[in-house]
Amino acid sequence: MNNRKRRGFTLIELLIVIAIVLTILTIALPKVGAVLMNAREMAAVKQMQTIHTAQTQYYSQFGKFATKLEELGPPPTGQASPAAADLIPGDLAKGIKSGFQFILVGGPAGYTINVNPVTYNSTGRRSFFSDQTQVYRENWGPEPATANSPEMK
Repeated sequence: MNNRKRRGFTLIELLIVIAIVLTILTIALPKVGAVLMNAREMAAVKQMQTIHTAQTQYYSQFGKFATKLEELGPPPTGQASPAAADLIPGDLAKGIKSGFQFILVGGPAGYTINVNPVTYNSTGRRSFFSDQTQVYRENWGPEPATANSPEMK
């Protein structure tokens, strides 16, 4: 007679649990990646809004649009710089944030903003474009969005 109480799990029971967990992870992980890409893309659009707001402030302060992101950012550490308006965070002023590259080109009549994923289909699936009209355009693909790309909905 074996009157000992059974303690713990058998090897077969543990293998079954591991197989179930791995199956669930296999199903869930691709969806998590898509959700993260979507979150990064929406953050990139919010950063574009930040740049538009900063450009409006820069224009009211200096009478012209900034020609590059560095002009909207903070001055270099420990220095006062008339070329830096301190209107956007330093990481955005460097041009790369949240897996996207931000490119600002300004001129006397206006400016353009291009936002492209650093690694297509990993950090993002879309690129974005906007100008002083603040119309947001997107391109689903590895090519950068342009003024002719469809409007975001």
